[in-house]
Amino acid sequence: MSKGIFITATGTDIGKTYVTALIVKKLHDAGINAGYYKAALSGAEYIDGRLVPGDADYVKRVSGINQSLESMVSYVYENAVSPHLAARIEGNPVEEYKVLEDFKAVCGKHDFVTAEGSGGIVCPIRFDGTKKIFLEDIIKLLGLDTLVVADGGLGTINSAVTTCGYIRSRGIAVRGIILNNYDPESEMHRDNKAMIEQITKIPVIAEVKAGDRELDIDAEVLKAYFSVPKCHW
Repeated sequence: MSKGIFITATGTDIGKTYVTALIVKKLHDAGINAGYYKAALSGAEYIDGRLVPGDADYVKRVSGINQSLESMVSYVYENAVSPHLAARIEGNPVEEYKVLEDFKAVCGKHDFVTAEGSGGIVCPIRFDGTKKIFLEDIIKLLGLDTLVVADGGLGTINSAVTTCGYIRSRGIAVRGIILNNYDPESEMHRDNKAMIEQITKIPVIAEVKAGDRELDIDAEVLKAYFSVPKCHW
């Protein structure tokens, strides 16, 4: 049965997609049948008359997987705002049944599926008179544990600790933290890593330096953070 993990971050522009691409690449390069999934993507651009989901396209190009873009994302919006607002502007709001159906389809074709969130953990996915869906609801719907991407620099102790605390308070497991833009020569960055681990009791499983093209973790170790989804199949 397919296994999965959900990648979220301490906020927007932390490098979640960049790190996600390195995760999928690590698995793919190890000969593992790896797939990708994202429920809602906003900020897509028209290229040759076609709305292209940039995050998914980036992951596909970096990782080398041959999965179709259409199967990688359920809802694609042009406006570069939170999915709930993009849907309010453009229509086509997120429906849970479609998210679950599409995720199951990806799991049916891949052994290890990396699901990526939108923005940070409190990102509203749909918020209207009919339904209110937040990113945490998507994670629970898919029945996945999480990895949190955080910046390596100033302010990350607060953002990482509060993000992990919020996720846990919602009954969702945080399996590990990945620090992006990490400088191993910086005393502050090294201390940030140590403090985050001591306060949260969650391991930093990898550090990604600026410009890295590989995730510094063994593929077999990485696989251990994936688990069988607890959603209703």
